[in-house]
Amino acid sequence: MFIYFLTKKNLAMGGLAIGLSACNPSNKQPSLLEKDPLAEHIDSGIRPKDDFFLFANNGWFKQHPIPSSEKSNGIFQTIQDSINADVRKICEQSANNTTAKKGSNEQKIGGFFFSGMDTVAIEKKGLSPLNEQLKSIDGIKNISDVISVSAQLHSIGANTLFSFYIGQDQINSSVYSIYLSQASLGLPEKDYYFNTSERTSTIRSEYVKHIANLFKVMGKDATFCKDKSEAILKLETDLASYSRKMEDLRDPYKNYNKMGIADVEKNNPTLKWTSILKNYKLANVDTVIVGQPEYYKGLESVLKKHDIETWKAYLTLNLIDEFASDLSSDFVKENFHFHSTIMQGVKVEKPRWKKIVESTDSYLGELIGEIYVKDYLPSGSKEKMLEIANNVRSVYGEHIKKLDWMSEPTKEKALIKLNKIGMKIGYPDKWKDLSALEISRDSYVSNIIRTSNWQFNYMLQKWGKPVDRSEWNMTPQTYNAYYDPTNNEIVIPACNIIVPGYENRMPDDALLYAIIGGSTIGHELTHGFDDQGSQYDENGNLKNWWTAEDRKKFMEKTTLIVEQFNNYVVLDSLHIKGENTQGENIADLGGAIMGYEAFKKTPLGKSSEKIGGYTPDQRYFLGFGFSWMIQQTDAALANQVMSNEHSPASFRVIGPLSNIPEFYTAFNIKTGDKMYRNDKIRVRIW
Repeated sequence: MFIYFLTKKNLAMGGLAIGLSACNPSNKQPSLLEKDPLAEHIDSGIRPKDDFFLFANNGWFKQHPIPSSEKSNGIFQTIQDSINADVRKICEQSANNTTAKKGSNEQKIGGFFFSGMDTVAIEKKGLSPLNEQLKSIDGIKNISDVISVSAQLHSIGANTLFSFYIGQDQINSSVYSIYLSQASLGLPEKDYYFNTSERTSTIRSEYVKHIANLFKVMGKDATFCKDKSEAILKLETDLASYSRKMEDLRDPYKNYNKMGIADVEKNNPTLKWTSILKNYKLANVDTVIVGQPEYYKGLESVLKKHDIETWKAYLTLNLIDEFASDLSSDFVKENFHFHSTIMQGVKVEKPRWKKIVESTDSYLGELIGEIYVKDYLPSGSKEKMLEIANNVRSVYGEHIKKLDWMSEPTKEKALIKLNKIGMKIGYPDKWKDLSALEISRDSYVSNIIRTSNWQFNYMLQKWGKPVDRSEWNMTPQTYNAYYDPTNNEIVIPACNIIVPGYENRMPDDALLYAIIGGSTIGHELTHGFDDQGSQYDENGNLKNWWTAEDRKKFMEKTTLIVEQFNNYVVLDSLHIKGENTQGENIADLGGAIMGYEAFKKTPLGKSSEKIGGYTPDQRYFLGFGFSWMIQQTDAALANQVMSNEHSPASFRVIGPLSNIPEFYTAFNIKTGDKMYRNDKIRVRIW
């Protein structure tokens, strides 16, 4: 349940970005004569009192429309483009070295990238890299076979029927446990199967066409394509009916049901978990944690309701859909049409090199990260980020001590938890050992299968071993961040130091504390105290450390932020789901406040010096707007609202800032202005 930051992947757009500390080690504030990108982003035709997000960013949006190959553009896009450029160099240099020692990082990176760029070989191979899996599916004769083959598919990343993983036990974070959860569906979320709006009804229709088209590309006849695509939608609708909605997955206690393996088998006799675990070579398993017991009870009946041929078609679909973007061009075209054009509003495919750079980074990011840190990360980046992180945490402690709604006993425990939050900043001290992974230049899909299988086995080998709390779940070149409640830690990869537009100079502290301090570090720290994170103690265990009265007051405050975001309309009549997004909204608000107050302790924050025509306070809030400078296609917006725990970017600016009094003062927000919220309903939690 980590990775709380908005995903910053698959974004490509021209732009420049650099690391900070190496460019201006003196930390000198920029000269008034220097070009100021922050001021250039402003659209002076929009009043900050009406729509601060567009005031801060629309000048940039006007000059940079969404590329036809992307679902969005903005700051994430620009930074990702910079990262992609560096990773491309690593990939191409590795691929060009045909004499690299077998098994070396360079040989693996080069082989993977080369195989992905070798479209002639990919076209020639067609479906052949999946022959083994297709043969297994074709040999299914009964429900027992359906379950066995489904479990096998999990080992190569094609997850069907159920969700299985090994992770830290949420009640006892010092040990690993086995988790069984509801399955991922073909459409992003349960609501897609039952929502009657025109938008989602159209997507369901397109999904059926997509299934039929994939089968057609496989060579199936028209009757098979029509019958099986309709049957699969009915099957998935049945699975969805037993699945919980996103907002119902937010309660960690309700989604933690530890059961003896004998009881699980008694409740779900068809699934034969003992056999599955034995095939995974997991010994001495006496208990598992079942996230949604009602899903598995429902799965028992769904398995018996649909015939074997439908199940074979369903598993085939899951396998092909998982690898369609990596197969021959006819599969790629169909995959792009549904998943990118229909679901995200993207019009044309990315250049091949960009797709394979991102794929190589996704599968071999640990290996690329070692090179990226050494050759492309500016020196001093880690130290600067740690400096900001410690300053923001210090402010957080001051806030907790002054809270007027929390009792002293709970404050003491909150401070203990805050001070114990681990900070993994920059990059890991040790790297994962991928020596057992074999990569060749022969087959792109085979490389993906081997890598996915390595990752699955890496997870399996954790069973029965001590928890490795030093492990990172992001690479240093991943522009993202997360808070892990079971480790009680924040993880901020090194590339978060990048700020677009500041070439060979350090941005002023207003921007640094807004983007890195507020929307990143402060945001992730606040996740330790949001509606979910606040239920874990300082050791990462799911354990109540609140008094009953304090918890009640906290929930009253979170109810206010749920109501605030429920009232925001994104498209037509599509509202943000305040219950589902509350954790992120709480973190955005807390981050904005903590970043601001940490900034106020800096020399610039204490001064009245204007830069680019704006006061330090104004620049901080403009910087916070800059941190979410993103615009999306309508299709991508709708998809995010329906299936993602993050609010759209504009509301990640408008929402929190409209609750902060210092923002009102900085831009003279008054009653009657659109950004104004009555003091009685303003939300202030941490």
